Amino acid sequence: MLVKTFGSALNGIDAITVTIEVNMDRGVQFFLVGLPDSAVKESQQRIESALNNNGLKYPKRKITINMAPADIRKEGSSYDLPLAIAILAASEQVSVDLLDKYVIMGELSLDGGINPIKGALPIAIRAAEEGFKGVIVPKANANEAAVVEGIEVYGVENLMDVINFFNGFHHLEPTKLSLEDEDCSDVYEFGFEDVRGQENIKRALEVAAAGSHNVILIGPPGSGKTMLAKRLPTILPPMTLKEALETTKIHSVVGMLGHGVSLMRTRPFRSPHHTTSYVGLVGGGTYPQPGEISLAHNGVLFLDELPEFKRQVLEVLRQPMEDRLVTIARAKQTVEFPANFMLVAAMNPCPCGYYNHPTKECTCKPGQVETYLSRISGPLLDRIDLHIETFPLSYEELAQKQPGEKSAVVRERVVKARMIQVKRFADVPGIHCNAQMTTKMIQKYCNLDEQCGLLLKNAMERLGLSARARDRILKVSRTIADLAGSENITTEHLAEAIQYRSLDRDNWGR
Repeated sequence: MLVKTFGSALNGIDAITVTIEVNMDRGVQFFLVGLPDSAVKESQQRIESALNNNGLKYPKRKITINMAPADIRKEGSSYDLPLAIAILAASEQVSVDLLDKYVIMGELSLDGGINPIKGALPIAIRAAEEGFKGVIVPKANANEAAVVEGIEVYGVENLMDVINFFNGFHHLEPTKLSLEDEDCSDVYEFGFEDVRGQENIKRALEVAAAGSHNVILIGPPGSGKTMLAKRLPTILPPMTLKEALETTKIHSVVGMLGHGVSLMRTRPFRSPHHTTSYVGLVGGGTYPQPGEISLAHNGVLFLDELPEFKRQVLEVLRQPMEDRLVTIARAKQTVEFPANFMLVAAMNPCPCGYYNHPTKECTCKPGQVETYLSRISGPLLDRIDLHIETFPLSYEELAQKQPGEKSAVVRERVVKARMIQVKRFADVPGIHCNAQMTTKMIQKYCNLDEQCGLLLKNAMERLGLSARARDRILKVSRTIADLAGSENITTEHLAEAIQYRSLDRDNWGR
């Protein structure tokens, strides 16, 4: 008897429907074909134990299983459940009437329990697109899959629930979740109000948030670089529903969603250690997985102690920062991962940490500062829009009892500036903020009068800025003008943007 069930394979952050064909014949052999990995091949032992421990019969016959399409690699133990149901249906222990209407995924325990899987959200999205009536997933993944509209989602705890459902002995209640009722607001335990002083740094981060600009913080130890960076997400605009779904999808594929989580409500903040590899940062592996920059999609990627990262690791950031996409090519497949993130980097100004310190003397030898900064390439620095110097606070500033401006207040201004940009780029697909402007857009939206043009010319000659750095200054100027509600860029806006290029080679460390 030939029976078909349906599962799903992950390819990047998308799912591909897998047809599982089981044929029973005379004999006592077991064949599993269709490019399964070792974990899928081991499913026979888990299925047999689960059936025996639930009073079911594992058929002692020749079982041939084909997983199509055969050119797609099937990975992991999440195929246990659809394989088990197909074997039971082929041995006439489960009704075949509804099998073609559902995508089934789940990992079996030896006692028949069903463990969580990765990628329930993209699996449900694909099943809805292909017209399936519903998906059957582990109960722990039900809320995640239920975000998808137009499809029934059944969360199950054990094998018998699924068997009884298909045999009509047990009615399962679909998990329902209304996206309109789903709260996409974010809640943070801290904010800018916790930071004493540092008003110029807060202003710079507000500009960065308003235009989604990349930032580097340069300052001595203890000047608040990490504290300020961690509070940047609190002033970013709340995620839209589309952004929340995109972000949740990536974390779902990696298996990083919490138990019962349906949507990620806060923008991700990823902070990999400086010992991370380029594969860990960008993604990849034998079977490509998203890296830190994709996990930071729609959020912040924070690289602390930037010069301590291996140069080869930092250089792989350059292309994703421009394209907002990571393409990983392998011999048998090419996978794309989204990577639209804000880069926030932090570093000491020199090896000892006290170059340009107001009270402590730098002990670095001549040339050490330049050598230290040379660990970061010029092309990478050119892709960072704002270079911000931080300095330690005095005791009087630290002792202030007056709280700083709340993140919610700053966020209101950021959201207002972002709305101006959304309206500006409404007719341009894929462009949502000033940091994403192309050269043609810069020419169109960053017109300078004669006085501004002269100011920019003098700054470029004095600082030795590249053409890319000039574009960054114009983008930041446009954002500052948006924060001020100004249609045109003025010398005041331009001068502030120029101040944020302090790390350029010709005016630092010499």
